[in-house]
Amino acid sequence: MTVLQVAALVLVGAGALAVVLARDPLRQVIVNGAYGLLLTALFVVFQAPDVALSMLVVGTIALPVVILSAVVRIRDEERGRPRRRK
Repeated sequence: MTVLQVAALVLVGAGALAVVLARDPLRQVIVNGAYGLLLTALFVVFQAPDVALSMLVVGTIALPVVILSAVVRIRDEERGRPRRRK
């Protein structure tokens, strides 16, 4: 293993720990998006560009957007303001 691969693995491990330790759901969404970027970099370092592109779209963009919309909807319902459907 090269130094770059080891560094990428250590960063991904630290990012995973940061996601787990984040308590606020909004902060978790943001840290999870950054973790998706770290995983994308890891896949690039390990020469898997197809997996890196998939991870970039799903882990960095799609998943945080879905989780963020769910968090916003739950918070609105807890405050007694149901969202309008369009």
